Amino acid sequence: MDKSLTGTVVVITGASSGIGEATARMLAADGAAVVAVARRKERLDSLVSDIEADGGQAIAIEADVTSIDDMQRAAEAAVETYGRLDVWVNNAGVMPLAPVEMNRLDEWNWMVDVNIKGVLNGVAAAQPVMREQGAGQFVNVSSVAGHIVFPGAAVYCATKFAVRAFGEGIRMESDGSIRVTNISPGAIATELTDHIGVAEVKEAVKPFADIALDADAIARAIHYAVSQPADVDVNEIIVRPAKQAM
Repeated sequence: MDKSLTGTVVVITGASSGIGEATARMLAADGAAVVAVARRKERLDSLVSDIEADGGQAIAIEADVTSIDDMQRAAEAAVETYGRLDVWVNNAGVMPLAPVEMNRLDEWNWMVDVNIKGVLNGVAAAQPVMREQGAGQFVNVSSVAGHIVFPGAAVYCATKFAVRAFGEGIRMESDGSIRVTNISPGAIATELTDHIGVAEVKEAVKPFADIALDADAIARAIHYAVSQPADVDVNEIIVRPAKQAM
């Protein structure tokens, strides 16, 4: 059977671990050419080696989503290497949760820079290529925190609400040639909780680790969205553990 994503070129940010890594492996296994983007080059190189060993196509781009120059370089690498850019997965994110009253301004700015500006930079870099092609798709990894506000997560939730709003705006302004999918994961086993620097908050989120899904659950959702025919735009997917109430 032919691989359904053969000929599709996909850029994935935050590809060195978690959802990004799982998505890179899954899409490459189905024929996509993957441009794996992250700051941790050694991890990216290992990922690319694994994909190539399995017969797939991938390149590694060391880059920071907070830099528009880095994102433009990633977009250019996709076109130079594979001739086009079909899908851009805005996956990179951080989650240093803390109550607002603690005024952890550095963490607030970090979340805004990565979770919001990182998505803006990705879109700014990829959109001109997609419009010139006459087709493309953005997959923005938001969160259930982009639908519901949790105590201790006000700023994080604000960034994820922003991701959803921005994606919907792109979709509404498009003539249908650029598709937009918002993926909202619930509790997933990733490195996000490592960012939490407040001991009591880190303790409070531990029960979610007991029910957390594997990152492959989100990779499958992304695969579903990007493998649809060109006239189908899957706009919103929420994926929670069956035991997660909120």
